[in-house]
Amino acid sequence: MDVDTRLLRSFAAVADEGNLTRAAQRLFVSQPALTKQIRQLEAQLGVTLFTRSRAGMALTDAGRVLAEHTPNLLSAWDAALRSSRSADSRAARVLRVGFVASAANEFTQDIIATFARRHPGWRVDMRQTEWSDPTAGLADGRVDAALLRLPFPGQDAFRVETMLTEPRWVALPATHRLAQHTEIAFRDLWDEPFVATPPDSGWWRDYWLATDERNDHRVRIGAVAHNPDEWLTAIANGYGISLTPEATARFYQRPGVVYRPVTGVSPSQVGVAWPITNDNDPIIRDFIHACLLHRNPAQ
Repeated sequence: MDVDTRLLRSFAAVADEGNLTRAAQRLFVSQPALTKQIRQLEAQLGVTLFTRSRAGMALTDAGRVLAEHTPNLLSAWDAALRSSRSADSRAARVLRVGFVASAANEFTQDIIATFARRHPGWRVDMRQTEWSDPTAGLADGRVDAALLRLPFPGQDAFRVETMLTEPRWVALPATHRLAQHTEIAFRDLWDEPFVATPPDSGWWRDYWLATDERNDHRVRIGAVAHNPDEWLTAIANGYGISLTPEATARFYQRPGVVYRPVTGVSPSQVGVAWPITNDNDPIIRDFIHACLLHRNPAQ
């Protein structure tokens, strides 16, 4: 019988949390999607894994047995997958680096050049992912390291070094009533519709909506975008506004979209992240060293 490891990870999260809502938040998926995954796993195995009640999700006898074996199963699979992909990239003399949007801003090319001088003949393969994966491939071992906006989901499972800090600005339609202001207070944006990342990006989505900096003011979602092009199109069309790093104003110019500084909201950070298991890899170490050579002097 073949079982999707994604279903096992969902099972493990629910078993650990004993609660669907908390497990869904931990996995950055919606609760209905998580419920569907658990039912799918139960159907494949032909057993009931949980008893459901108002108090939460309690493991059955069959569930407890599976819960005992699942961590080792997932750990072994992750190690095998990571090693296989790493061996493939090493054979090709390629370092896979993930990113979501602007990577490390203007420092990116300097970082790659510094690494290349240390390792001539190697190539840095920059791999961009959609916003539904804020880890940019780290979570499933598709990259060796990543240049990411902090914080990102699952950050505690990786080594992370902060490289730079910059203010969060706001992207607005050029026709917006506040577009002519030189600076905008965040509280003046609370009632505006926002363009958001997909719901399965979890609290990374909440961070870019600044949900914890609104004094419990409800967020209005005007549109959902999976990548920068969708995001810019939604804003230009007037479907909503969005918080964004200051660097976005330099990297993502689009007719119909303007960027303005925002006060009253915390700044954004960029970091380099890599798996703990790669700590002793000399190639990874040299790439991290190149990143830290170009970190913001304030860090």
